[in-house]
Amino acid sequence: MQATQQEYYTPEEYLKLEEAADYKSEYIEGQIITMAGGSTNHNRIAGNCYAIVNFALRQQNYEAFIGDVRLWIPKKRIFTYPDVMVIAGEPEYFNDRTDTILNPQIIVEVLSPSTQGYDCEAKFEAYRTIESFQEYLLVDQTRIHVEHFSKTGKKQWMLREYDAEDTAIALASLNLSISLSDLYSRVKLEDIEENQPQS
Repeated sequence: MQATQQEYYTPEEYLKLEEAADYKSEYIEGQIITMAGGSTNHNRIAGNCYAIVNFALRQQNYEAFIGDVRLWIPKKRIFTYPDVMVIAGEPEYFNDRTDTILNPQIIVEVLSPSTQGYDCEAKFEAYRTIESFQEYLLVDQTRIHVEHFSKTGKKQWMLREYDAEDTAIALASLNLSISLSDLYSRVKLEDIEENQPQS
């Protein structure tokens, strides 16, 4: 991610620039940060997750959204684009903008080398300020590995890790399981391993 030149932007300035931009950027406390492009594996995992959840919840009062829907985190003054979000009930919109929501229950991020630390730490800390937020999935695109954080109480979160030996991720707040084989369907893990720099 790379910051733009101007030192400070208002949320209104960011949103106006974002409407005209050819690429997506995040807004973090006045700074606009250009987002890196995603790999085919990143896209496959996010698409698989969205398709699984969207199909499973099609007759329930939940809705899944994928990368183009923006999230506003008011307590941290951040606009960002999670890879997948699940909403319970109706979306709550920022200033009646149907491209920006406020109330995700579940957020999924597919980890990239350039954003992995941010997604695991600072971004998760920001997400935890959202009252509706209950579960967080961090999905590795280089190997079969998922970190699953579930809210168990005020300021209390439980971590469960999944890898190739597990069969499915259990989303407690949805009473839904996601098969690891479905989540990683068509993902070319061997290509990544072959392209890793040798030590």
